[in-house]
Amino acid sequence: MKIGIVGYGAYIPKFRIKTQEIAQFQNQDPHKIINGLKIEEKSVPGIDEDTATISHQAALNSIARAKIDKKKIGAIYIGSESHPYAVKPTSTIVGQALNIGNNYTAADLEFACKAGTAALQAACGLTQSKIIEYGLAIGTDTAQAEPGDVLEFSASAGGAAFLVGSNENEFLASIEKTLSFSSDTPDFWRRNLQKFPQHMGRFTGEPSYFKHVIETTKKFLDENNIQPKDLDHVVFHQPNGKFPTIAAKKLGFSLKQIETGLLAPKIGNCYSGSSLVGLTSILDVAKPNQKILLVSYGSGSGCDAFIFTTTKHLTQKQKLAPTTNNYIDNKKYLTYLQYQNRICTK
Repeated sequence: MKIGIVGYGAYIPKFRIKTQEIAQFQNQDPHKIINGLKIEEKSVPGIDEDTATISHQAALNSIARAKIDKKKIGAIYIGSESHPYAVKPTSTIVGQALNIGNNYTAADLEFACKAGTAALQAACGLTQSKIIEYGLAIGTDTAQAEPGDVLEFSASAGGAAFLVGSNENEFLASIEKTLSFSSDTPDFWRRNLQKFPQHMGRFTGEPSYFKHVIETTKKFLDENNIQPKDLDHVVFHQPNGKFPTIAAKKLGFSLKQIETGLLAPKIGNCYSGSSLVGLTSILDVAKPNQKILLVSYGSGSGCDAFIFTTTKHLTQKQKLAPTTNNYIDNKKYLTYLQYQNRICTK
């Protein structure tokens, strides 16, 4: 049985801080940071925003595009590494806020920055097996970073939601294939009760991000007999603006294929929402019968890869909710002290 995306939506907080603002406060060279990370500015959650509120708004946008009876949603899975509670699900908070009733299964997932795509795989499995009619998968984060750490220049906030169904007449994009690649590669972690994550610096590049993303993509394309030129859009996990560009070049993709989904230079790395928010940006402008490759990455470490094919129904639904670029363009800049107050009060 075929499955597909019947609704999608994103949400990005309006607050921003420029890389230059952080660098000047930390007595670092802003040009060096910007050139190294390829991030001009990043999104920042408001004092009243967290993973639950961002997930809720993204979910509302996905339901608006799907135009389905929300009471038929049989699962809510939310991937994040910044759930508001250590013990209490974000997914039930969102389910209650959406008013979908009580007949649904719910779980919070965590696998660093790929927990959102893991949620999507779980929703796909339940939908394809006919256990549920529709599944809601969300990837969201309000990422944290220790002041002065390199992560402070990239860790941001945002999320994306996807409704999965099995009625082909409702598909905005069919989900053709998925594949995962996992290993015990500890490049990034946060122990229980630690406020900020730790990382292995340069180790997060070659042996971690690039090894997993490149090997996953090559295996996925080979198994499905797909050449880079066969794809219209490609989106990778975006810890910064530099890594996905390098990975794309090594794999034979052009800048044109990745530019629509490459959002890190404008909003930073929203962790579990990173590649999925990039996908929403692509779906906002994609034409029917286009092929999209998504490859997420999560430290610890692993990747999830997907191939989507857009349908004729997509263009009819793109404007039924705010586009990702609507959120990117709606912004208000913070000073470093305003930014720190928001971080410290969370």
